[in-house]
Amino acid sequence: MAIDPKKTLDAYQAKHGVIRLVEVPPLQYLMVDGAGDPNTAQAYQDAVTALFPLAYTLKFASRKELGIDTVVMPLEGLWHAPDMASFTSQRDKSAWLWTLMIMVPDHVTTEMFADAVASVEAKAAKKKEQPSPALSTVRLETLAEGLSVQTLHLGPFDDEAPVLDDLHHRFIPENGLEMRGLHHEVYLSDMRRVEPAKLRTILRQPVSRVSGSDAA
Repeated sequence: MAIDPKKTLDAYQAKHGVIRLVEVPPLQYLMVDGAGDPNTAQAYQDAVTALFPLAYTLKFASRKELGIDTVVMPLEGLWHAPDMASFTSQRDKSAWLWTLMIMVPDHVTTEMFADAVASVEAKAAKKKEQPSPALSTVRLETLAEGLSVQTLHLGPFDDEAPVLDDLHHRFIPENGLEMRGLHHEVYLSDMRRVEPAKLRTILRQPVSRVSGSDAA
């Protein structure tokens, strides 16, 4: 049985309609940066088509070389913008900046990562295809989010705004917290195969406790 961190890490647990505090441990990711509307920007599609081949190559290498088999984790994203209202009231997707990511186990080393990139490039060449233009920009990086607030959103991404508004402007201040870091989404559903009404997305916001507050 492949190890599934979604079932063992509390950071991947969330319930619809429930906002809660969670301590997110430092986790290692494949990451690639970009900008623009995720529905139309070619850079977004390039990022996705770079990340998943790398993730699967690392899965198979880990199983073959180390005897450790883990599932390929879901796509995740860090999101920000010069004006954060673009995520809630305005929903101006053209102004969004993002980092797409897939979590990989701690036993994945920089050497394994470099070998995986070379392997993906070699496979593309063998098929006389071009690898994703984003492949050369993917990096292996650890993200330490720590104390965070999160909930599970069900449905289309465009319906997230009221949930984020409640999380940002009610739950966080009421519990003596303040936002820090970047808005984080974990796409538990395969958006290519699941209808929008059934999408399951963890919405996460790193926070810190307000000095002198005992609310949280």
